[in-house]
Amino acid sequence: MGRFVYEGGPKVEIEDRALTHLQLVITAKLRRGEPFPFAWKLDQSVGGGRTTVWLHAGSNLVFKYAGSRQPAINRNWIEALAFTANSPTGLYLVPEPAEGASTSQPRVAVPA
Repeated sequence: MGRFVYEGGPKVEIEDRALTHLQLVITAKLRRGEPFPFAWKLDQSVGGGRTTVWLHAGSNLVFKYAGSRQPAINRNWIEALAFTANSPTGLYLVPEPAEGASTSQPRVAVPA
């Protein structure tokens, strides 16, 4: 289980494979100078709810991984995550689609 930390404050534990895919989408958008919100749901063990942070080129972000190996990249997942990042609600974690799944019209649910 990896960890995403924003500005030394808000943090969330995310499975390494998912965190790798989120990192690829986040860094691509920030390299292009595209700020955007990133939201995640909080586990009930910490009170539930959700957190949203504004990511921009000056953000201090940490992607900390539990494992030492980088997982294989699923292009369809990158596209689905990028689709959410480009939406008005911003980036949020969506389930990993199958590698061979069509991505012409990603189906994603808005976070609750």
